[in-house]
Amino acid sequence: MAEMSDSNLDKPTIIQQAIASCCGAIITSLFVTPLDVIKTRLQAQTNPFSKGKCFVYSNGLMDHICVCENGDSKAWYKKPGHFKGTLDAFVKIIQIEGIKSLWSGLPPTLIMALPTTVIYFTCYDQLSEALKSRLGKDDEHIPVLAGSLSRFGSVTVVSPLELIRTRMQYRSLSYNQLYTCITSKVATDGWFSLWRGWSSTVLRDVPFSAIYWYNYERFKKKMCKEVGAHEPTFLIAFTSGAASGSIAAVITLPFDVVKTHRQTQLWESETLKIPQRDCTSTWAAMRKIVAKNGITGLFAETEFKLQWYFSVSPS
Repeated sequence: MAEMSDSNLDKPTIIQQAIASCCGAIITSLFVTPLDVIKTRLQAQTNPFSKGKCFVYSNGLMDHICVCENGDSKAWYKKPGHFKGTLDAFVKIIQIEGIKSLWSGLPPTLIMALPTTVIYFTCYDQLSEALKSRLGKDDEHIPVLAGSLSRFGSVTVVSPLELIRTRMQYRSLSYNQLYTCITSKVATDGWFSLWRGWSSTVLRDVPFSAIYWYNYERFKKKMCKEVGAHEPTFLIAFTSGAASGSIAAVITLPFDVVKTHRQTQLWESETLKIPQRDCTSTWAAMRKIVAKNGITGLFAETEFKLQWYFSVSPS
């Protein structure tokens, strides 16, 4: 009985899990945001963003579609700069614009990223515990099931909210105008229009989570066994997360590229009032990318994604 009570005391409550997820989200975004700010600035330097064009901005937790504003805008991604590379951009931005510029664009994205991360990781922990009591704590299917279901749920909940957030960000709508805009869209295209782009997000995120959590738990157990540790240390958790994230990122990268392609195409057509003639299905977008850029087009930005996942891992 004493052993049972001790084990129960060691288990974090759902509130503690939510707080830990929130803190982890903030720390992650603080470390990773500068990487994407620099990446976006380098992209804008070589290929300036015109009005109505879109780009994907990531704070290390989730992707956000940013729609470019008017040409005279003072937006952070349009600041002038003559950078020779990543390191050069890093140094010059700090010297000329100040260190705060490396976290430009962070506050609005955290509004969506924090609740999403809390839902995802808290659901994963809760589902893992529930499945362990039914299947046994050593069942290898638990990370796959818990990771897939928690990601599926968080993507489904957040998808309409992300659509609304981007619309508000671009058009500066009041809440009444936003309500009118959404109701007219639902009346015209149906409720499912609020989940536009959901399928490509699910195809990327659910397999990623399944692969990630399976490898993460497996690597963690193996490393603990190798060093003779009962509980994973920070180094073990970090290494396991970086390795499993890199593997999952490479495997699911084609769906990531397709998701980005579909989202930017959708928003550019809406903001520039250009009717979409092409089929917008995931597979049609994939075929289009392969026809234009070859099979390597589906693995664009591999280097950045690996850098991203080696920088972010649970601890």
